[in-house]
Amino acid sequence: MELLQRITIDPEQCGGRPCIRGMRIRVSDVLDLLGNGLTAEQVLDELPDLEAEDIRACLLYASRRFDHPVLMAA
Repeated sequence: MELLQRITIDPEQCGGRPCIRGMRIRVSDVLDLLGNGLTAEQVLDELPDLEAEDIRACLLYASRRFDHPVLMAA
């Protein structure tokens, strides 16, 4: 399974926010835990339905989502 296929978006679930494999675990939930200093192993302990590949998918999704050219202020 390609990593990004693990990220699902359903307008009927979590307000259309990106989730993991159709579960109600949002990409932003995983990123918030990582951003607050938890290791990947700790995130997996905190959210036992996740798999290591889900965390990698979240990071890849975020990277692709925010990959844009930098605009210079005039």
